[in-house]
Amino acid sequence: MRSLKVSDVMWNHIEPIRCGTPLTRVVKTLLHNHVTGLPVVDDHRHVLGFVSEQDCIHSLLVSSYHCEGDPIVDDVMFREPVTISPEMAVVDLAQNLGAGKPKVYPVVDHGKLIGIVTRTAILSELARTGCGIEAPKYAGSAI
Repeated sequence: MRSLKVSDVMWNHIEPIRCGTPLTRVVKTLLHNHVTGLPVVDDHRHVLGFVSEQDCIHSLLVSSYHCEGDPIVDDVMFREPVTISPEMAVVDLAQNLGAGKPKVYPVVDHGKLIGIVTRTAILSELARTGCGIEAPKYAGSAI
């Protein structure tokens, strides 16, 4: 388990969202791919942002209420997404997951998006390999 890298569990078959994409199309892409969010990239696959289901829900509710038409992803995306390296150890990523942390991480190599890794993929791998993660040692513990 320690030697397993993000590149071993990432998904690289999902097409990222491009700037200027209408939000209704973003929602269709999220639902089709069964993911809670996707990176937003430029024409060179540089990650510019991240859009989540929650971003879409809020924006579509507001635009529907005000009859503003279909917003675009640029209006709602988070512009400082957390990205990870394909070389990062899965166990390190798993130990950093928690409440308030992203559910989907863009995987970037040499500044370009090469895939995504989801909590679901991490959970699946942990379940497949068993209990290979060492429990953390607590300060002051007699054990």
